[in-house]
Amino acid sequence: MTTTEHVRPELSDVTVGAAEIQRRTVRKSDWVPCNAAFIDCRTPGSDRKENYAFIGGGVSQNASQFINLTEPHGFNTGAAGMPNGISNNLHLHFTAEVFVNLGGEFRLRWGVDGKQGEYVSTDGDVVSVPTWIFRGFTNEGPDDGILYTVLGRDVTGGIIWGPSVLKEAESHGLHLTADNRLIDTVAGDAVPEGVALVTPMKTRYIDELTSYSVEEMRRRVVQPGDRVYSRNALLCATLPGGAAELALVIGYGMTQDRRQTPSITEPHSFNLAWVRAAAEEGLLLHRHDRNQALLVKSGRWSVTLNGDPATAVELGVGDSFSVPPGAWRAFRCVQEGPDGPGELLVINSGDDRVYLEWAPEVVYAARHTDRMIDPNGYLAPVGVMVTATEDD
Repeated sequence: MTTTEHVRPELSDVTVGAAEIQRRTVRKSDWVPCNAAFIDCRTPGSDRKENYAFIGGGVSQNASQFINLTEPHGFNTGAAGMPNGISNNLHLHFTAEVFVNLGGEFRLRWGVDGKQGEYVSTDGDVVSVPTWIFRGFTNEGPDDGILYTVLGRDVTGGIIWGPSVLKEAESHGLHLTADNRLIDTVAGDAVPEGVALVTPMKTRYIDELTSYSVEEMRRRVVQPGDRVYSRNALLCATLPGGAAELALVIGYGMTQDRRQTPSITEPHSFNLAWVRAAAEEGLLLHRHDRNQALLVKSGRWSVTLNGDPATAVELGVGDSFSVPPGAWRAFRCVQEGPDGPGELLVINSGDDRVYLEWAPEVVYAARHTDRMIDPNGYLAPVGVMVTATEDD
């Protein structure tokens, strides 16, 4: 029997140079906050929040927002940094909005008046908020909190603010144009002639929005205790240095475990999963055809590009890296976190499965442990596959 270790067509060789590796590395120290990203930036209780844009501009309404990586990835990533007591006011998204709690206690509320339901998010939660509902959140923890955000698609369409938010902002000299530009009359901006300003959403449209109960929203939350890790998710898992475990959160992603299912299956334009590994373990050399973003949650991780140890970049907590499609990459936990194995958040573009191509030496070594990939892209015993017959 003949077979392949990947399902998609052959990828072209992609070499990532040293300068490009550096450009795609976004360290926590590289985060550049914008304190006036949104129309509620002067509203009392919302005036000390910081907005970050790592991949794409997200839904920022400030043309001066710093963006670490501007090229399209199929999704946007960023963060909201908020001191205790500060709120992000009620607003509506057209594409997926996912919060990854990197530390803090946030009370999420939803509905046009924020009274439809509430959920208190803590460290390690992943929350997928439905599109086309009003949502807002407040940091109720004792310290500054960080919500990492992943937004669906390259073009998000901006956001719609709750009627009360727009009215409050207007009293502070802030207006929003229909093409998502923030006009600050206090700072000397003039309301442009002939340009429509955003007005509150009409009641009849608000009444048509979907309602979500607390129970329904809880099903869109994956807490650390909800994660289901597979030790058999990847071809390299039985090989020295390849014993990473994978927990699917949104979409089927990269798993090669035919029985593994994600907590959230609704299309987001990206998939999201947790990888955890003990020191000196991780994912051996592989590649695929998607844009990929990595974020270190705990421990320290080394990312090697091109199969060349000289290209390795080490990432600490809060550091992230963007891997281009087709590039060979390997991930290794070099230091565990304070509570155990290192944790790495992995985001890939697209709603369908991500088919991995493994380096030939990984394929060869895996076959000697009776593991290979079947024609559907899942792990299978070599002893079974060699007895299969091909179709005519």
